[in-house]
Amino acid sequence: MSEILDLAGIFVFALSGALMGVRKRLDVVGMGVLAGMTALGGGVVRDLILNVRPIAFQSLGYVLVPVVATVIVFFWHPHVARVMPAILVLDAAGLGLFCAVGTEKALEYGLNPLHAALLGVATAVGGGMLRDVLAGEIPTLLYDRQLYAVPAMLGSAGMAGLYGLGLHGWPATLAAAVLAFGLRIAAMRRNWRAPLARGLSE
Repeated sequence: MSEILDLAGIFVFALSGALMGVRKRLDVVGMGVLAGMTALGGGVVRDLILNVRPIAFQSLGYVLVPVVATVIVFFWHPHVARVMPAILVLDAAGLGLFCAVGTEKALEYGLNPLHAALLGVATAVGGGMLRDVLAGEIPTLLYDRQLYAVPAMLGSAGMAGLYGLGLHGWPATLAAAVLAFGLRIAAMRRNWRAPLARGLSE
């Protein structure tokens, strides 16, 4: 079940990467690179820091899913863009899932709660940061005006807190993921934004 959820999150992130490629007028190779980086980048960074073989290189599905997402966007990107609001909801679910799973995996490998939570955030937003850098955009992590990284931070902190209380497994993971998901959805619907430095106008 966890692998299915993981692949679902990867698929949604890959769609957003491929759509970025369309907006930047990249060819199919560029679209595929952005899709793969967005979907797998955060998990690869996490696993390399933990000194384990990245899970993306242990299962064929982790490579095929971004390819499928790229093909879908290549042929039907106007239709995919039209359902972008629904994709953003799924993206928020992927954000919540990845920050919780990333934090839990880091804790299982012996990291302290603070470092594990930071690695959980990297799992959730690392792929998007790589996508933005490759596409020549300001990374969302550095310009979090729509509260994308903040929900991941709170979800990761929640996962670390539950783990510290002895609550492990899918119930704790789901609770942390729902926390991040709920905050991200609320930020989108209520237009919550992180503040700029004092004196700067919107």
